[in-house]
Amino acid sequence: MAPGNKARGGKRLSGKTTPGNKALRTALIEAARAASHSKNTYWGAQYRRLVPRLGPKRAALAVAHSICQRIGIVLDRGEPYADLGGDYFLQRDQEATKRKALRSLEGLGYQVTLASRVS
Repeated sequence: MAPGNKARGGKRLSGKTTPGNKALRTALIEAARAASHSKNTYWGAQYRRLVPRLGPKRAALAVAHSICQRIGIVLDRGEPYADLGGDYFLQRDQEATKRKALRSLEGLGYQVTLASRVS
């Protein structure tokens, strides 16, 4: 289920996934595709974040791999699953998100001045 990352002498070779349990792989990919339609969940956010770069099939495989890892952690530690939320990737690095949005606006020809909001 783990995506391949074969490199030799600095050259990237085949990135095929390793063979494993076909029934488990099918179930995990189906779960990943279902999770991709969810609105405010970590799995849905991860899928939408990866699709532009990887395409829908590889993004589903990546989400399935993450689900498999999480299942292993839950079973190993015996703790309940807690979803990180749909805005996890935005909250993880707010400064990087702010810089990216600023560059995007400046690229469109806007001059932007930042001021923090006081709550």
